[in-house]
Amino acid sequence: MKKLYRSKTNRIIGGVIGGLGEYFNIDPVILRLVWVVIVVFTALIPGIVVYILGMFIIPEAPTHTHTKQT
Repeated sequence: MKKLYRSKTNRIIGGVIGGLGEYFNIDPVILRLVWVVIVVFTALIPGIVVYILGMFIIPEAPTHTHTKQT
């Protein structure tokens, strides 16, 4: 079973969006652009709060887990 982790390799701030990209097998750049659009249209604060909560809730990837890059 696949688990959601924050990315250790594909991160800019906390690795939340990089981890989501690895989990859903989507390019994290696309997810980051979508996140920026959502944050801008929701008056910044809710999107930033959700990201910070994600940093605390989603565990960081263990060092022994290798993600398959295709």
